[in-house]
Amino acid sequence: MSKVILVTGAGRGLGTDIAREALAAGHQVVATGRRPEEVEKTLGGPQDNLLVTKLDVTSLEDAEAAAQAAVDRFGRIDVLINNAGNFFAGYFEEITPAQMRQQIETNLFGPMNVTRAVLPVLRKQRAGHVITLSSSAGIIGQEFCVAYAASKFGVEGWMESLRYDVEPYGIHTTVVEPGFFRTELLVDASTTWPVPTIADYAERTTATVAAWKSMNGQQSGDPAKLARALLTIADQDKPLQRFVAGADAIEGVEAKARELLAQAEASRELGGDLGHDDTSA
Repeated sequence: MSKVILVTGAGRGLGTDIAREALAAGHQVVATGRRPEEVEKTLGGPQDNLLVTKLDVTSLEDAEAAAQAAVDRFGRIDVLINNAGNFFAGYFEEITPAQMRQQIETNLFGPMNVTRAVLPVLRKQRAGHVITLSSSAGIIGQEFCVAYAASKFGVEGWMESLRYDVEPYGIHTTVVEPGFFRTELLVDASTTWPVPTIADYAERTTATVAAWKSMNGQQSGDPAKLARALLTIADQDKPLQRFVAGADAIEGVEAKARELLAQAEASRELGGDLGHDDTSA
């Protein structure tokens, strides 16, 4: 069945693949980005089933305008795919407080802004689906990813809890945890690379930047296949609440689950009996 799908960050990377696959499948697509003219060009120009509109996810006003434009054009919104994001790489001490705030502003408050603008439409319909791109880095802490992981761990908690807020109104939620895909996250337009400022980190920073840059375009995951998988989830009557995407991500999440169970068991003796100790006669 044809749906109205709003995609953020549709100008490049995975967002472009999602919009293209959705159009090819016969859906009506609201493709958003900070430079709408580039989004439209990337998607092949004007199309009957395509609305391109400006959206900087850090602007609630942009988000509200995009949601209204979608309703004005197509009459409803069925699926929101929060895809837009960026990556501040580096070790914690070399990431400035301003950069940390900017990372969280884009990757956490950004999808919150768009979801906040779209939810009134979905509640009125008593139907809809919010899909938000997290990352395997939203479950598994990784070296050189402290800012990115902080933002994505926030996405995980927000989306996992949002489910309970909106389920009574027929609204589904899915958080997506991809591993390494060829999504352009590691291109300079999406990534802020650190400049070594602390001698202790300099050698590791230089080596890690070189390694990550060499990985760009070589990741095992196919973004077009991921886009099709997201559309499959959007079409499910009872969609997955959490989608771990890619063999590497599944392996990592399984390992993290085993680690958490082991840590819980190791905590049992010290942490299992911390309730009120009633010593009264």
